[in-house]
Amino acid sequence: MVGFKYRYMAMEVFIDPNKDISKDDPIILSQHNIYKAIKDSILVNFGECGLASSLVSFQVKYVNPITKVCIIRASRDEHQKVWAATTMVRSVGNCPVVFNLLDLSGNIRACKSAALKCEEMKFEHLKIVSGALQTEDINKHMHNLERIKMLER
Repeated sequence: MVGFKYRYMAMEVFIDPNKDISKDDPIILSQHNIYKAIKDSILVNFGECGLASSLVSFQVKYVNPITKVCIIRASRDEHQKVWAATTMVRSVGNCPVVFNLLDLSGNIRACKSAALKCEEMKFEHLKIVSGALQTEDINKHMHNLERIKMLER
């Protein structure tokens, strides 16, 4: 018996730089917020039938709110629909965003390595830009790296 075939998409979320980030309305990227934005986009663009066929296997597996990298799972038959709907997402919450596909693969290990590579590059860039990082930022980043390494289990 063959298991269910999935496609994993490593995606990067770009937040609009022209958006005024205020303290009372912070930008929060979470699994729930991204899931809801993509689900709403599938409903608008593909209707209820498209939503029903996609939701069987659609899941946001991982989100890093610091580096803004996420991993999305969809069935092999429906991954193009989920990918198209993700491309058409214009906002998460009240914040305008754009999704960029980093990697599309058939197993989570390959997708995880692409996401790790992107996160490490962003973390190195953050180190250079901010100079010496506080230990709290380093601890948060290390915790998120441990979460992504545990995805296969």
